[in-house]
Parts: sequence; C-alpha cells; structure tokens
Amino acid sequence: MAGAILILTQMPDRTSAQSLARSLVETRLAACVSIGATVESLYHWQGQIETAQEVPVVVKTRAERYSDVETAIRAQHPYELPEILAVPVVQGLARYMEWITDETAGN
Repeated sequence: MAGAILILTQMPDRTSAQSLARSLVETRLAACVSIGATVESLYHWQGQIETAQEVPVVVKTRAERYSDVETAIRAQHPYELPEILAVPVVQGLARYMEWITDETAGN
C-alpha cells in the first residue's frame, strides 16, 4: 500500500512528546506515534555548536496528512525551527499499512 509516511520530530521533553502524540492520535492525524528514549543532540545553531537532550517522536500517517501533521506539530512545538521530516514508507506488512490508512481516514 503506497502513501504511508513516517514523520520524524524531536521534542524537548517527555511531557511535550506525550502531549503531541496524544493530540495527533486523538485527531486521527496519526494512526500511531512512537516516543523514544531521550537522546543527546549536537547541532549547529546561530553560529554555535549546541547540545540538547531531546525526545524523538515518530508519527505513522498517510502522505496526504503531512500538511495537517506539520501544522499540528508547529502549533505545539516550542522550538523556533523544529525538525519535521517526512520519510516515505516504501514497503510494509499489508495489514499494518491498511490499519494506518483506516485510522487516519477520519478527517
């Protein structure tokens, strides 16, 4: 089944990650959101090398929902420039892919 994507973002803490995940699932923008363990990120920002503790978030949805998911993440994200990356799913268990479609078709 074509059309499934993973949207990757990083939140500054577990509470904000859980809030985002619940919001995306409740509004059916995502079939599932996985919240990872805290990681240390190292990056360039405004001419400096910065480090931060962040919580990775993986959103399972359909490509057609990308714009709505991006809008929802931006509305809840505290960063000036949040990471929001969409990765196409090129293959997957057919029943799981159908489940993603079914769970995100409500809007």
